[in-house]
Amino acid sequence: MERKDLLGLRGMPRAEIEALISTAARMRQVGERRIKKVPTLRGRLVVSLFFENSTRTRTSFELAAKRLSADTLSFNVSTSSTAKGETLMDTARNIHAMQPDCIVIRHASAGAPALLARSFPFSVINAGDGINEHPSQALLDMLTMSDHWGALDGRTVAIVGDVQHSRVARSNIFGLATMGARVVVAGPGTMCRRELAALPVTRRHTIDEVVGEADAIMMLRIQRERLGKAMLPSAREYAAFYGLDLDRLQRARPEVLVMHPGPINRGVEIGAEVADGGRSVILDQVTNGIAVRMALLYHLLGREGAVDEG
Repeated sequence: MERKDLLGLRGMPRAEIEALISTAARMRQVGERRIKKVPTLRGRLVVSLFFENSTRTRTSFELAAKRLSADTLSFNVSTSSTAKGETLMDTARNIHAMQPDCIVIRHASAGAPALLARSFPFSVINAGDGINEHPSQALLDMLTMSDHWGALDGRTVAIVGDVQHSRVARSNIFGLATMGARVVVAGPGTMCRRELAALPVTRRHTIDEVVGEADAIMMLRIQRERLGKAMLPSAREYAAFYGLDLDRLQRARPEVLVMHPGPINRGVEIGAEVADGGRSVILDQVTNGIAVRMALLYHLLGREGAVDEG
């Protein structure tokens, strides 16, 4: 995979996606060792620059870098000079002066990672930009599915909830379509609008229309931070019409996978008994997140080091 940055999965060739998933599967072996570290990226500097809150993505990128022996530097935006009005570009110029090899950035504005990628020589990984894309999440989701199915060709994946404002949904739509899967989306009208039909998806109106045909059901939380109050249903109303509870799950295929990118709002988009049940692979997604992010750093920064060193 010859590229400097990972900004999104739109247009990424199938061979590159397959290479990343294959490498991630091998990277999981590192986490199973007594000493969970290889020297592949020794001497490299990976900087985390998160302008929006994150738990799983930020910590898994930092853990991935450390397992590859890279040095890490995490900027707390709320206490940095950005809180005093410093622009993104000025912040990036100051970080560039520290000679990083890679910046992992999450930003509320779509296109912010692409701006840095065009402007600086270091690698840029998009950890979520507005409602645009979240490519590493989609890659770990596809790895989780491939663990159960092998090839993704011909599989049907239902994405349910606030699809309109979900960067996770967009990256999954692009990646799954490239890998030969069929994507069906469903959600309230304000969260699953007609313009989504321009993407490679089939659009439905209710969760009940998609549960029975899906090989995997990916539930999304309501993106309250991106919605106006007029667009928000009550939690009880949303759960009644779009939540995945045990009754709805019983109508699904016996081998269906239940997925969620987190954070979970239990009792709203997904019932606790479903999230913790036997069909849930949510914690597998978290484990695979570390492996996928190790694979990304490996492919972007240091393929000359062997994965099985140490």
